[in-house]
Amino acid sequence: MDFQATKEELAKMILESDDSKLIDKVRKLLFKEKKDFYDEFTEDQKLEIRYGIEQLDRGQSITWEDFKKRRKLRNA
Repeated sequence: MDFQATKEELAKMILESDDSKLIDKVRKLLFKEKKDFYDEFTEDQKLEIRYGIEQLDRGQSITWEDFKKRRKLRNA
């Protein structure tokens, strides 16, 4: 499995998990890194993240399969 496929599989596993302890462990592991990856995002990327969080807070989401389809269409 290549690097990108591995990242996508990990993201899928996290998104589909209802295990709050697992999610907390992943979050803690990622935040143990010395630098905050969020700070490296452009302002446009940060806006997209905030917009995505707002959508989730409103209950607006899509399935993993729809996400992959949309991503493929955008990258085509």
